[in-house]
Amino acid sequence: MTRPLAGLLVVAIEQAVAAPLCTARLADAGARVIKIERPEGDTARHYDAAVHGMSAYFAWLNRGKESLVLDLKSAGDRHIVETMLGKADIFVQNLAPGAAERLGLGAAQLVARFPRLIAVDIVGYGRDTASGGLRAYDLLVQAESGLCSVTGSPERPAKVGVSAADICTGMNAHAAIVEALYARERNGKGAAIEMAMFDGLADWMNVPLLHHDYAGRMTERFGLAHASIYPYRPYACRDGEVVIVAQNADEWARLCRRVLARPELIDDPRFGSNTARLTHRVALDQEIAPVFAALTTSEAIERLAAAGLAWGRVSTVADLSTHPALRRIACRAPGGMFELAAPPLHPDLTAVSVPALGEHSAAIRREFSPEDQKA
Repeated sequence: MTRPLAGLLVVAIEQAVAAPLCTARLADAGARVIKIERPEGDTARHYDAAVHGMSAYFAWLNRGKESLVLDLKSAGDRHIVETMLGKADIFVQNLAPGAAERLGLGAAQLVARFPRLIAVDIVGYGRDTASGGLRAYDLLVQAESGLCSVTGSPERPAKVGVSAADICTGMNAHAAIVEALYARERNGKGAAIEMAMFDGLADWMNVPLLHHDYAGRMTERFGLAHASIYPYRPYACRDGEVVIVAQNADEWARLCRRVLARPELIDDPRFGSNTARLTHRVALDQEIAPVFAALTTSEAIERLAAAGLAWGRVSTVADLSTHPALRRIACRAPGGMFELAAPPLHPDLTAVSVPALGEHSAAIRREFSPEDQKA
């Protein structure tokens, strides 16, 4: 089956997570992605050696790409870049602030020269803001955006355990590119796109922000409990924990009648609305916790399922590895085969490879060198 982006050429000067995630999505959809690397390689190649000697980050985000090693300050190598950009549909970069512009590779600079090119600058902060020149990494942006302030235990803030700012930014950049491709089909014009990491997490923070700005309420940290819906948290059973949720009046009534066997709680003025239950969290937990403490997790899940209520386990990564819902794809790395959680847009990918550093350099140089050099 032909992939939806087959025939498109993507050139990327990328590193770490945000830009590589964006271009991995494009490669999954059939685009040809040429990843330009320094002689020492993308920094993410060397974060660890978990996957047959390759970093887990690099193995995850660089499947289906071609690796080309270039020196962007060399005239000959720069000519190869220019030739590729003249034929490319998409260019993505996430160099340090100002570096792409100094090389003449900023999105606006390139689209002025190549009007059909869709060029993306991934940055930390919007360059029209006072923070535009700051360097940005995932943890820094999680902290600056306020995400850490609403994550963690009541005693201490925490970061999200995966690269939330980078992942968010890569997904937003991918969506922006797809929109720009659709627009180009209609008007024939490319686009210069700036995608800021901070903007992505600020968007995710809109509910706490609106609570602050319009209700004068700070969003507190409640660990694994929900800050705005209650009960929506794990409860301890005899042999583990189970997460329960009652998001509306009907679910609350079913929880009381069919799981807790406490119908009198339904109209208790302390618990009769979500707002009341949030206010009286501690008192409500004193009513719910003993019921679950007397059950095994299997018994609790059986009751919840019979009542038509959602439930979840607090899984570990080891649990994820054997989870019945986990889809995987097989990939090939220079050191051997490995399996990834399947990308949601293309869970049926087959025969994808992660490139060795410079694996495709010779072939790409021949392809994009001047005709007189090819002869």
